[in-house]
Amino acid sequence: MGLFDFASNLGKKLFGNDEDPAEKIQEHIEADNPGVDALSITVENGVASVSGSAKDQAAYEKAILMAGNVEGITEVNADALAFTGPEIKVEYYTIQSGDSLWKIAQQHLGNGNLYTKIFEENKEVIKDPDLIYPGQKIRIPLEG
Repeated sequence: MGLFDFASNLGKKLFGNDEDPAEKIQEHIEADNPGVDALSITVENGVASVSGSAKDQAAYEKAILMAGNVEGITEVNADALAFTGPEIKVEYYTIQSGDSLWKIAQQHLGNGNLYTKIFEENKEVIKDPDLIYPGQKIRIPLEG
């Protein structure tokens, strides 16, 4: 699927100037591993390259979002990250100021009460459904 863009000045602050960004991002993903084996991260000039084998499309996308929603990362290259299984239709959404998961569910799924579905599909990306921030990217499965 290739290259994914992110806002470099937004996101979770994981590392400082004296820390290895690749190591910190890898630790971050492995802490709540969405289902990626042989995970490896490299970072160069704000681009995080993710490699490994994801158990399915959801794990693939969550690993990319977890890497990209980190302050200082502008792009995620997923050329070396593979997944098996069927491909499902997914929409990526960038959180805007004033958004809530309920509002996003209402807009994209037609029912605000389905915010729990969005949260469950992003639980490795969003730790608390009440703590989302502008610029954060999430996935909204449109099937299943």
